[in-house]
Amino acid sequence: MTLNGWIQILVYCGIVILLVKPLGGYMHRVFNGDRTLLSPVFGPLERGLYRVCGTSEREEQHWTTYAVALLLFNLAGFLVLYALQRLQGSLPYNPAGMTAVEPGLAFNTAASFMTNTNWQNYGGESTMSYLVQMAGLTVQNFVSAATGIAIAIALIRGFARASGKSIGNFWVDMTRSTLYLLLPFCVVLTLAYVWLGMPQTLGAYVNATTLEGAQQTIAVGPVASQVAIKMLGTNGGGFFNANAAHPFENPDAISNLIQMVSIFAIGAALTNVFGRMIGNQRQGWAILSAMGVMFIAGVAICYWAEAAGNPLVHALGIDGGNMEGKETRFGIALSALFAVITTAASCGAVNAMHGSFTALGGMIPIINMQLGEVIVGGVGAGLYGILMYIVVAVFVAGLMVGRTPEYLGKKIEAKEVKMAMLAILCLPLAMLIFTAIAVVLPTGVASMGNAGPHGFSEVLYAYTSAAANNGSAFGGLSGNTPWYNITIGIGMLMGRFLVIISALAIAGSLVAKKTVPASAGTFPTDGPLFVGLLIGVILIVGGLTFFPALAVGPIIEHLAMAHGQTF
Repeated sequence: MTLNGWIQILVYCGIVILLVKPLGGYMHRVFNGDRTLLSPVFGPLERGLYRVCGTSEREEQHWTTYAVALLLFNLAGFLVLYALQRLQGSLPYNPAGMTAVEPGLAFNTAASFMTNTNWQNYGGESTMSYLVQMAGLTVQNFVSAATGIAIAIALIRGFARASGKSIGNFWVDMTRSTLYLLLPFCVVLTLAYVWLGMPQTLGAYVNATTLEGAQQTIAVGPVASQVAIKMLGTNGGGFFNANAAHPFENPDAISNLIQMVSIFAIGAALTNVFGRMIGNQRQGWAILSAMGVMFIAGVAICYWAEAAGNPLVHALGIDGGNMEGKETRFGIALSALFAVITTAASCGAVNAMHGSFTALGGMIPIINMQLGEVIVGGVGAGLYGILMYIVVAVFVAGLMVGRTPEYLGKKIEAKEVKMAMLAILCLPLAMLIFTAIAVVLPTGVASMGNAGPHGFSEVLYAYTSAAANNGSAFGGLSGNTPWYNITIGIGMLMGRFLVIISALAIAGSLVAKKTVPASAGTFPTDGPLFVGLLIGVILIVGGLTFFPALAVGPIIEHLAMAHGQTF
């Protein structure tokens, strides 16, 4: 590790923290329906959309109605994206002549982008036409991100309101997320990326002659606009197969910094929105503090492991850290930082190959996802994910002091705890069961690129990434098979919608409750003691579940490497 590397990491953290309050304040005004700088531009369009949809910002929904609207909207998006892929060969804006995507891969991709996962069992530049990339994948990048934000806002209303019946209007929350937040910010980001050298064109792929006289086809396309939303919306799916390691998706250190900040910006700011909506910003800062402690710990371990390198390589007289699978324009520090950011959030974009990390360096991204990506997390998903753990944490605190658990003046009772545990336990259910089956089935083993514990880690990473709605991968696994396309698709759906339904059920239960005034015996939830308790609950309840699997994979691989064996 170097001082320069840590300075870059701390500068990044400082930028994110500086954005939390102004962006949180802006988002608070948006979802309160207050006037903003963009209201004169988007206000008429917003009201027009409500009239077309037959709704109004004054109409609110019960949590079950909210959930049904969400599920139907996402089902429609899934079907449209699946159809676009299957009909791709007959549709326009296909200069490379891409043929129809086969059914299993089309199912996997539709489930992936609809759930904000963006797992890709294909190479974007060699599989998808411009039309599918723009009208299918990019549109889902917007609406899947807006869905996550809407759920977070609905859950916040459950804590903020009292003796009510409604948690907002799904169509209103979706519209405002898209019009006032995602769309304008992405326009600015797209222009910045084009200025930095990213392609943004509908022209055909470029044929070039190399210095050796050979012919080469260079893939281009509407790259900048997709990169803007894939980072801001924590989607992560790359226009190119190499994702953010490709120079057309991530040209230099400036674009890399902008992309890393984009990944965390909305998720971090939502903690401030939470504090503003409940009337106590200290609560939001406490949540962000817990996220920050776990994030810095993950960065430190990953950076240390990659900077230390492989002792077997050192024995050959080659000094330095592990640069395998990393871009020289980013180096070890920014590659490790990006890996932790993208898996702490549910982004999944990569600027280095995680499968080439050292065993311990690659274990940190896996752990981030296994914890439910509550360390800032995906847009919206990170906040409602950590609120599930907060429900469990205050329940544990109540048991320790012999009082009925309370959080923000709301009694936390059996229903809320059951729903929170369902949201937490559905992730290991999808991650571990599918992994266990895949590593004993011949069709699952045949796709492994490596033997031994690293091969196991490839499979564990795949199902962990799917259920956590992340989308990144250990590159050695060949996932484009019927088995992996279907099971990874199911894992993505489980990880997305079981958590969402649980969160909405908790919101519906809490919004109907009265607020109980704080008393001398009320456990404070805005100080360092609660932050420590929350981190402990996340690591114990969320982390220990996966320790046996981690022991079989990256931990054994690290011990084997220390004794001279690699896989």
